[in-house]
Amino acid sequence: MSARSADPGTTLTVVLVKAGRTKIRYPAELVRDDGTRITVRAPWAAPGVRDFGFVRFEPGDVFTEHYWPDPSPGREGTGGAPMYAVKEVRTGDGELKGWYCDIIRPAVLRDGELLVEDLDLDLWVSADGSSVLRLDEDEFEESGLAGRDAPAAEAAVRALDELEHLARTGGLAGLLT
Repeated sequence: MSARSADPGTTLTVVLVKAGRTKIRYPAELVRDDGTRITVRAPWAAPGVRDFGFVRFEPGDVFTEHYWPDPSPGREGTGGAPMYAVKEVRTGDGELKGWYCDIIRPAVLRDGELLVEDLDLDLWVSADGSSVLRLDEDEFEESGLAGRDAPAAEAAVRALDELEHLARTGGLAGLLT
């Protein structure tokens, strides 16, 4: 379990790292940190609209992001925490768009920053659950993670399989309660 580090309402900085480089940094309000799961809320942080074809992320959208930190500080990525983040996406008016799930190494909360290493695999689940899409499997293969860190690559694929199963059997919501 992680030590509680801040009170709800505190602003943290989410730092998303991909292939060793910071992809994006953005402020997020801490909603909950119970030592097992960290939940933050943030507006859409990228400039402009991002249209994926199956969903559009745009200014005004609000992401409630759920992370499971590594319970073994100093051994990040080896402590058995889930290797994913589940992000509930809503319009500014509160309408649920769906859930965007990132496969990641377990998040690390340190010095007001939530450090997240993206492992390229993603899952999209529509608001009504009728559409469950595995994303970026080609990027994952091209990343070379399997050659550099086979156990992490295998765990990432297992995490994607687990999330897909939860999404298809109605268990995703239970993960977030």
